[in-house]
Amino acid sequence: MDFLTSNSMLMLERSKDFLWTKQAALLDNIANVETPNYKAKVVTFEESLREKLLSAANSTKGARQNVRQILETSEFGVFEPQEAKRMDDNGIDATEQMIEMVRNSYQQQYVFSALNKSYSILRMAVRGQ
Repeated sequence: MDFLTSNSMLMLERSKDFLWTKQAALLDNIANVETPNYKAKVVTFEESLREKLLSAANSTKGARQNVRQILETSEFGVFEPQEAKRMDDNGIDATEQMIEMVRNSYQQQYVFSALNKSYSILRMAVRGQ
């Protein structure tokens, strides 16, 4: 059962949660492309996680536990940059948001494919095939 509780599986789950939140923010941005004074929502996770993982890798004791703890406690943030891209103070570039949504969809597809493959292997092991 170490497979279900591994750092790799936890990272896939965290990635899935992050991408789901990012997709929701992108959809909000696109839905409000014509709303005056609306600021784009940006979801971040990768940069802060990378920094935390690099610091854990440089740590000398309990690197595996440090990574596990970082994965379990890392949160992604949603913030609104204060830059306006149009005269009505709307911070949305619809083309940019659509491109980011396609990119995010491909990333989600990859994560779900990896999760599906992992669970298929587990199903085969349970069935004894």
